[in-house]
Amino acid sequence: MNGHIARSAGLIGLATMTSRILGLARDQVLAYLFGAGDAMDAFRIAFRLPNLLRDLFAEGAMSAAFVPTFTRYLTTRGRADARRLGNNVINALLIVTGALAIAGVLFARPLVNLYAEDYSAVPGKIELTIGLTRIMFPFLTLVALAAALMGMLNSLHRFFIPALSSAMFNVGTILCAIVLVPLMPGLGWQPITAIAIGTLVGGIGQVLIQWPVLHREGFRYQPVLDFHDEGLRQIARLMGPGIVGLAAVQINLFVNSWLATSQGTGAVSWLDYAFRLTYMPIGLFGVSIATATLPGISGHVALEDLAGVRRAVSSSLRLMLMLSVPATAGLMALAAPIVSLIYEHGRFMADDTTATAAALTFYAPGLVGYSAVKLLSPAFYALRDSRTPVIVSGASVLMNVILNITLVDSMGYRGLALGTASAALFNAGALLWLLRNRLGGIEGTTVAGVFVKIAVASLVMAAAAWASEQWLRALLPAQSVSAQLIRVFGSIGIALIVLALSAKGLGIREFSEAFSAVTRRFRRESTAI
Repeated sequence: MNGHIARSAGLIGLATMTSRILGLARDQVLAYLFGAGDAMDAFRIAFRLPNLLRDLFAEGAMSAAFVPTFTRYLTTRGRADARRLGNNVINALLIVTGALAIAGVLFARPLVNLYAEDYSAVPGKIELTIGLTRIMFPFLTLVALAAALMGMLNSLHRFFIPALSSAMFNVGTILCAIVLVPLMPGLGWQPITAIAIGTLVGGIGQVLIQWPVLHREGFRYQPVLDFHDEGLRQIARLMGPGIVGLAAVQINLFVNSWLATSQGTGAVSWLDYAFRLTYMPIGLFGVSIATATLPGISGHVALEDLAGVRRAVSSSLRLMLMLSVPATAGLMALAAPIVSLIYEHGRFMADDTTATAAALTFYAPGLVGYSAVKLLSPAFYALRDSRTPVIVSGASVLMNVILNITLVDSMGYRGLALGTASAALFNAGALLWLLRNRLGGIEGTTVAGVFVKIAVASLVMAAAAWASEQWLRALLPAQSVSAQLIRVFGSIGIALIVLALSAKGLGIREFSEAFSAVTRRFRRESTAI
């Protein structure tokens, strides 16, 4: 089981790694052009608003409800009925998200005033945020459509192109930054407007790259919408609690945004730059493994094979821990050198590096929690239980709000990162406990034993990473890009060797299985190319 999941996750991880590298390139371009100033703060808040609904209609409740239902149709009713369900879902999404996007454009001013009232203290900042919000709200419809295409392709066990689709978002943004930013002043627009336009271009790219693959699988778009379709109604029922959960998430994001904007210029950008670095391993490990696992879990559920569900969850969880725990330790050990290498160019200064690295250090422990939730929450949806993850999410949101309000007074913006990470760990722990009860066990003793071994190996690895970076810094104290590259990648290389030796010494079977399965898949894909 581990080998099969690792091979699929490896293919997804390859595509996701490409996307994440382009995402880092995108952030480097933004940091170089805009740093962590008022324009970037405005863009971050403006982009956050359509992203609130994206959690429901793209990467959140809709996907978690759609993939198991579509898989069940494929398994028990055949491709024709599954294609009909896909058309119904696409057309429903176009109508609902289109209406929401129009509403977002019309009510951008009160929404921005609600989230970033303190921006009014800086001349022109809140007006810029409102304008950017109006440009980017249609991104919601594009990303929802892309998520539906991704769900269908994943159910058909086509993983590479869907995982690669998010790279198109980064490509669109980078191209618009390079081409349009210099043209904006001549048109009477602020340069950051080009990045908002790039967001829409990237959304279109996410749809276009997937459509031909789905077409080759036999899917044909039909402008039909049958509200009486049993599958569509089941998806809507599963999403119902997600709407309640979205309200809780909105409250959380509102509080976080309000608190961050009150911390002065740069705080919103520092937190977002840091979270982007945290999200890279989440995408590589958590999302890849969850995406590869969900169709299998859904298939076991459709066949009422509860033992199969237990095996799939347990093996996927162990694999996720083997990847995410060392990544957490590594990010914490090398936070400042990594941030400096990636972002400290152009308008992004040394003080911005220090602030972003501090936020990254406090965000990093939440990486394990976020990755686990990406796996555990969809498992509940596959079991046709959408209430449990929503209730747990609501409790974690409440915990996040309380922690952030408490910690921001003593820790500033860093407290927001720590509160968010703590809530993510709580969310994962609660879901794990409840899923264990629901399935009658998930091989908990095995999972716990593997976790302890991985934690020990990761601590040894982190110590090696920090010590080797200090040693390389003494040998190469220059701040040139080449010197930073040698220090960062040299210390990462030493850390990985130490991790491999520690894993072998501790007898962590998952490490060798994951390494062998992923490298076999990469070699196979390279040969095919």
